[in-house]
Formats: sequence, C-alpha cells, structure tokens
Amino acid sequence: MDNLPNHSLGNLILALSVMAWAIAQILKVVVVLVRKHRLDFRNILSSGGMPSSHSAFVCACAAATGNLYGWSSALFAVAAVVMYDASHVRKAAGEQAKILNYMMEHWTEMKPELFGKELKELLGHTPIQVFAGAVLGVAVGFLGSWLFL
Repeated sequence: MDNLPNHSLGNLILALSVMAWAIAQILKVVVVLVRKHRLDFRNILSSGGMPSSHSAFVCACAAATGNLYGWSSALFAVAAVVMYDASHVRKAAGEQAKILNYMMEHWTEMKPELFGKELKELLGHTPIQVFAGAVLGVAVGFLGSWLFL
C-alpha cells in the first residue's frame, strides 16, 4: 500500500483531485451554457460558481485518502477545514467585494486611482455549490482509487 501514491500517474491521490477539479471547471462552462444560453470559457479557470471545484478537489483527495489509507487516517480529517473555507470565508469575501464595488460605482466626487479596478465578487460558494462539488469529488475519489487498487 505504501507505493500506491507513486502509481504511474505520479501521485494517484493528487491526480484524482486534479481530475475532480478539472471536471468541476468544465461543468461550470456547461452550467452557464444551460442557464444563460452562452458559451463562456472564462469559467474554466475562475473561482466560484457551480459546482465548487475547490470542494471537488478536496473531497476527491479525502475520499481517495480514506479509501486507500483508512477512514481513521489523520489526512482524512483535513477536508472539513477546507470545506468550511469554501462555504463561509470565501463567500464572505465575495459579499464584501459586492459592497465595495457598489461604493466605487457611486463615488460621485472623485474616484481615486485605488478604485480603478473592480474586485472579483464570485469568490465563495453557496452551500448547494459546495455540496455539488463535494459529491463530484467523492465520486471521483472513490471511483478512481477503486479502479487503481
């Protein structure tokens, strides 16, 4: 079992995590296409949106780690902290960006150079986006680690 992460992919757990992230990023383009009827490839590398690629990456890592090294492994417990970040801290930062952008738009006297660039508002995720990313990540982590056992 010790040689498992050094599979021909380099590091199986990392490879599965990146695969889950990539699938989530591609799904973001599909979701925008279905919802807004436009093909927007900028979502391929953007943060935020449905599903959470952050959650997909972490859950694939956790699922593969738990499946390969045991569910009582200390590595498995790390996912909870990252999931909290995806759904709370990054969401709050996005809300702050919305307020700051509103303030900059309504700045009537003068716009200092500091305010010349809009802030990215889509930083965090809604709980459903985190859940969708988590489901995707767990599926990729389980399926991938099961296939390569």
